[in-house]
Amino acid sequence: MVTSTSLEMAFWLTSVAFLWGFTNPFIKKGSKGIESIKRSSPIRQFLAELCFLLSNWRYLVPFLINQSGSVLYYITLASAELSLAVPITNSLTFIFTALSGHMLGEKVSSYKTVFGILLVSLGVILCVCDKIR
Repeated sequence: MVTSTSLEMAFWLTSVAFLWGFTNPFIKKGSKGIESIKRSSPIRQFLAELCFLLSNWRYLVPFLINQSGSVLYYITLASAELSLAVPITNSLTFIFTALSGHMLGEKVSSYKTVFGILLVSLGVILCVCDKIR
């Protein structure tokens, strides 16, 4: 029987996966141009890259949203079963990353990606069903 607690936990874990996965392609897109930064020393290189990222709202906004997902994950772990939380969030993050990347115009590499999404979804469903019975 599905309890409200397990449904609530599934909602929060899915929310974490959404925040992580949906922002990944935006972070990637927002960091474009960092590869062209070249400095003479490793410390100067690091500081120049850090300055580039912190002054770039296209990177910073999705990064902060992504980090809010990490805070939510940390809070949720206090009451979630770890053997359920980790597979759900990590696998659903993959799915949300693929979907949001596709929405941004990234090509789905092949039917194998879609098949992988279906298999991951099935695995999450089986994992959840096993834990809530």
